[in-house]
Amino acid sequence: MRTILTIQSHVAFGHVGNRAAVFPLERLGFDAIAVNTVQFSNHTGYGAWTGMVLPPDHIADVLKGVEARGAMDGLHAVLSGYMGDATLGDVVLSAVGRAKSGNPGALYCCDPVMGDVGRGFFVRPGIPEFFRERAVPMADIITPNQFELEYLTGHAVTDLASALRATRAARALGPRWVMVTSLTRTDAPDNSIEMLLDGPDGAWLVATPRLELSPLPNGAGDCVAALFLARFLATDGDGATALSHAASAIYAVFQATRDSGQRELQIVAAQDQLVTPGTLYGACRVG
Repeated sequence: MRTILTIQSHVAFGHVGNRAAVFPLERLGFDAIAVNTVQFSNHTGYGAWTGMVLPPDHIADVLKGVEARGAMDGLHAVLSGYMGDATLGDVVLSAVGRAKSGNPGALYCCDPVMGDVGRGFFVRPGIPEFFRERAVPMADIITPNQFELEYLTGHAVTDLASALRATRAARALGPRWVMVTSLTRTDAPDNSIEMLLDGPDGAWLVATPRLELSPLPNGAGDCVAALFLARFLATDGDGATALSHAASAIYAVFQATRDSGQRELQIVAAQDQLVTPGTLYGACRVG
């Protein structure tokens, strides 16, 4: 069985961070080793929460224990997401280096969680700079949203041409694959939402219908990164197939969330469609 180390936030209630990533990884047939960067009661989008950001020494100690079990030698990928503090960066990148030492073919998928359109940055000072200057150059795959892509590259994204310029600039920073988890552009229908993948074999775009969800559920980007990475590994690097699967599966989750009337992503309710989406939205080559 293939194994993925996922270093992200944890909430007791709801589905963000590892709570949005581990279950999809496992449903898609991967053994997920979850290391949590924060322990919160719920995601911060509620405006109030309890819990704490876990200190880097604690996380390093957990990883040391994982390594003592021999688990770092057989990893197929490391997935990182939300970090409570920039000082955790060295711990995360050290784990990536250890994973690649144990398996030179291991991938590092970095979800550079920093902010979003309309909200701006919602992380502590120093984290955006850490992602741009250190994590992204070390990554094989990055999964930014549109806001994060613009920050990383300094390129405003308004249409498909500018989006492709931005993904090319992001790839020039180091990663081989850039998967934009939510793309809104002026030259696309208003009733659709898109994802864009740019890699060594070209660029691919997938569109799904835009659903009315208010408020928008948190954790979708965390879930999408896990879905994409798992399918990418399962297909030996078929980016177009992984993109299509991730978009189709998260659309099914959105549908289940809308139908439930709940704010939290209905990942468990839509679990069968994480594996086999009811509607498959194909990716088309662009650029």
